[in-house]
Amino acid sequence: MKLTVKTSMGDYNITIERGAISTLSEYCNTDKKALIVTDSGVPFQYAEAVSKQFKEAVVKVIPQGEKSKSFDTYKELLEVLNENAFSRADCIVAVGGGVVGDLSGFTAATYMRGVDFINIPTTLLSQVDSSIGGKTAIDFGGYKNTVGAFYQPKAVIIDPDVLKTLSKRQFNNGLAESVKMAATSDKELFELIEGNNAEDIIDTVIERSLKIKKAVVEEDEKELGLRKVLNFGHTAGHAIETAAGLSDYLHGECVSMGMLAFCSESVRERLINVLTKYNLPIKFGFSPDEILTALRHDKKAKGNGVNVVFVEKIGSFEFKFLTFPELDKLVKEAYSE
Repeated sequence: MKLTVKTSMGDYNITIERGAISTLSEYCNTDKKALIVTDSGVPFQYAEAVSKQFKEAVVKVIPQGEKSKSFDTYKELLEVLNENAFSRADCIVAVGGGVVGDLSGFTAATYMRGVDFINIPTTLLSQVDSSIGGKTAIDFGGYKNTVGAFYQPKAVIIDPDVLKTLSKRQFNNGLAESVKMAATSDKELFELIEGNNAEDIIDTVIERSLKIKKAVVEEDEKELGLRKVLNFGHTAGHAIETAAGLSDYLHGECVSMGMLAFCSESVRERLINVLTKYNLPIKFGFSPDEILTALRHDKKAKGNGVNVVFVEKIGSFEFKFLTFPELDKLVKEAYSE
């Protein structure tokens, strides 16, 4: 399966193919030097398999976790590029999840004013969401994605076979992003996830999720309008991550909880059933007031409130501006015992 994403920076292909990680030359240019970036949580066999297919390769393993999306790790990657005399004709290849992809993409966007970036996502979350769209970033000052750039990859290569080494928790973490997209934009996909074992239909889940995101990205490349729909679950979810110190919960787990604040009661009930089915959290271990404090620092905060994506009915959405008193009410309804 091949999907083509059309952007102002150029078109690129998303390949969804079992075994693709071993046949990269069919999907991207491997006749060049590559910095392969992976993390300590990704089986090294994947980075090794990728590195062997490039003309020349340097592999950099960063520590697993959100803390690696930092200026310090970014500087380390720049030092590796300099020490190994990488030029603008070379490329950076991400082999990992969202942290590896965001960090590698940002490094590619800024090294020598931009080198080619190839994304090979190895987690379900990155396969269905963060690997496409061109958002790259690092965290700063305790807040997520404060420093970044829109920078599109040259190719995204998705091999569902790599998910076999993913833990159940990480699989469900990624599934939360598909639930998010289905809730706003694809009633049938939501029902598929709701009524089946997602592992049995994962190729379909990946494909349908990417088709949603592809359509949104092509319509609104730099998040000036429609693309904000992808923030469903993220506004409160990022606040939960911040309140939890960016460590207690995985990103998709925060998104799963974040969706519950900005939806109707009937949607919340269905979401709770689906999230519970896949062992995703619906409650966190601290006061809702901490979420409200973080929401006031959200990038979408403006004046006396925040712009949010609200789901009244599965498969559709609306953009709403909620004042801080309205946010207070919704957050406490969703998360108070």
